[in-house]
Amino acid sequence: MNTTLPSSMPLIALEGVKKSYNLGQPSEAQVLHGINLRIQPGEFVALMGPSGSGKSTLLNILGLLEPLTSGHYALQGTPVQGLDDASLTRLRRQTLGFVFQFHHLLPAFSALENVTLPALMGEGRVSSVQRERARSLLAAVGLDKAMDKRPGELSGGMQQRVAIARALVMEPALVLADEPTGNLDTAASDSVFALLRRIHVERGTAFIVVTHDPRLGARCDRLVELVDGQIARDTATATAAK
Repeated sequence: MNTTLPSSMPLIALEGVKKSYNLGQPSEAQVLHGINLRIQPGEFVALMGPSGSGKSTLLNILGLLEPLTSGHYALQGTPVQGLDDASLTRLRRQTLGFVFQFHHLLPAFSALENVTLPALMGEGRVSSVQRERARSLLAAVGLDKAMDKRPGELSGGMQQRVAIARALVMEPALVLADEPTGNLDTAASDSVFALLRRIHVERGTAFIVVTHDPRLGARCDRLVELVDGQIARDTATATAAK
């Protein structure tokens, strides 16, 4: 649920986070080199950096999709180290939403069924409240007349709007968006990004958006840049000052 945290408590707190692959083997590779990062509730953050800088690895750690090697990570005040798989899954479902470059919609499901999928997977059923919330979200992203259509009947931009509604259906405090406009043309990209910003303003949802596009990065409130597994820059943008 999108709960309100005490003003002193960050939504995300990383301290000295390191990540290595093939630990203890000759092929061991360290990808993250001591990340310190705090994200407050309701922030809209761009995560940028060259290919191989560690963006995807960091996003996977933030999303509780893979463990860190050392350091500390607290999500809504809950330390994630030592949590078992069931607890991590529960925390992920309660707190996080995900939007990817490729929408990963199920082709045999309607738009509405795709949006309600997180509820179905998490609870084994979709309540009337959740179904109505899904309808409301699809209307909010401009797809009120396309709820019964399958992904193959929708444009790329429309499919990504379904994915955004799906990410929001469980009312997460934070949405992690990995290149959400990377597979779209300029017009569709601008439309989807504007939708993310509108949701941020209207619902108070925090966003971390991975993007290679400096034009989109400049439209976020804060820019975090990774270079070689370290934070090279963490600054407010001109947009935040407006």
